Amino acid sequence: MMWLQLICQASKETEPLISEAAENRGACSITLADAGDNPVLEPLPNETPLWDDIIITMLFREEEQLLIDQLETHLNANKDAWQISKLHQEILEEQQWERLWMDDFHPMKFGENLWIYPSWSEVPEDDSVKIMLDPGLAFGTGTHATTALCLEWLDQNPPTGKSVVDYGCGSGILAIAAIKLGATSVVATDIDNQALIATVDNQEKNDIPNGTIHCYLPEDMPTDKVDLMLANILCGPLIELAESLCALTNSGGTIVLSGVLEEQQSALSEVYQPLCKDIQFETQDGWVRMSATVR
Repeated sequence: MMWLQLICQASKETEPLISEAAENRGACSITLADAGDNPVLEPLPNETPLWDDIIITMLFREEEQLLIDQLETHLNANKDAWQISKLHQEILEEQQWERLWMDDFHPMKFGENLWIYPSWSEVPEDDSVKIMLDPGLAFGTGTHATTALCLEWLDQNPPTGKSVVDYGCGSGILAIAAIKLGATSVVATDIDNQALIATVDNQEKNDIPNGTIHCYLPEDMPTDKVDLMLANILCGPLIELAESLCALTNSGGTIVLSGVLEEQQSALSEVYQPLCKDIQFETQDGWVRMSATVR
């Protein structure tokens, strides 16, 4: 079976009107994407922020060509009022969509010895450290530079025998990596309950014993100090939480922060200098990781 896509560009104010019109005319799916360079990073739970300029992709079955024609006519007729542009059609042949999705995710290596494998991959029997992780609703699969920077740090500095906090745990990837690399226990916390569910699920998939990774909302997490603080969130919260994150870390312990853009590095450094020493930065794809020793 052939599929037809209708694609247009619109503002966030007119997107609901276009999406509703597509739904009323039988669209099988409607996908929204950023038309500019204005990423939406780490929205709060239950928030659905949109970009200012949006690419709307509407998928229809081939036999619904008449409905597509009607929609296209409708959109063109209201083009000026709805502020849409670049309206065009594409024909897609039937494919094994699940297989294509799976092919986008491959085993990934971080540092010298740490690997992440999707569940459908063939896993070699060797001495490398392996994490089984599939893409999901929570952030953190290793594909983003901020996660990669943290994983590479853990590979280079295994937290053997240490207690750890994974602040903003997302999928639990850093918590699981810490345990696999020798940490005795991890407190994983996130403002999104979905992240805590994902972390527990991924812990089970990696055969990590219950009671090794403890999941909490931030307001419920224990206040016991730890040897290593991992926080892969965003620069704003990292600055706001500076005193709290350092207070949860033993004097002489290590703090590793990411989710920071290069242009934000100096602002982050300024806030943490009174609280830490031996501050070091590493950059990848415009993102920064900071590591330091807590005073």
